[in-house]
Amino acid sequence: MPAGYSFRPRAWPLALGCAACAAGIALGHWQTGRAAAKRAAAAGIEQVVVRGAFLPHHTVLLDNRLRHGRPGYEVITPLALEGARTHVLVNRGWIAAGPSRDVPPAVATPAGPLALAGVAVKGPQRVMEVGAPAKGRVRQNLDVAAYAAETGLPLEPRVIEQHSDTRDGLLREWPRPDAGADKNEAYALQWYSLAGLAAALAIIFGFRRVAPR
Repeated sequence: MPAGYSFRPRAWPLALGCAACAAGIALGHWQTGRAAAKRAAAAGIEQVVVRGAFLPHHTVLLDNRLRHGRPGYEVITPLALEGARTHVLVNRGWIAAGPSRDVPPAVATPAGPLALAGVAVKGPQRVMEVGAPAKGRVRQNLDVAAYAAETGLPLEPRVIEQHSDTRDGLLREWPRPDAGADKNEAYALQWYSLAGLAAALAIIFGFRRVAPR
């Protein structure tokens, strides 16, 4: 301890330092948890191969999907599974929007039985939607259970993110499940550092000069 100083912290700087330290630790834990969740999702990814035939008349275009800064749609088509009475939704890829938003782009769909390789996911990524969920060929989001009730198709709860090429002109650049985990860990380190700095400042400013007797 410096000569002529004693640790006599004032109440409000000490309380402020403790609050800042606690907030930094909490936010650091939150970012660490997000990174761990993303890495766990990547570790538990399920590679699949399914066989069947597409039902193009049930195709749905999910609007407001961007790729490389360009607006477009993700194409969702049910696949009637070979040798089964069930269907599965396939996220086939992305297609750019046309000059007019009133005219959806035409999507080529391969005919006949085919085999598709991909990844099983819970569902398409959701975007912000104002008002009641829309129905029809173009919509913002797609809930598997609601779409099964809407169409009468027996749908599996999973969605297949297609990776194999079916020469349909769709772009299949899917984000990695652990995308952003490194960034979350970097943010966590920043928050922990700020928590340490807040604690150090609270201690430093808690020292006050002692008047000589």
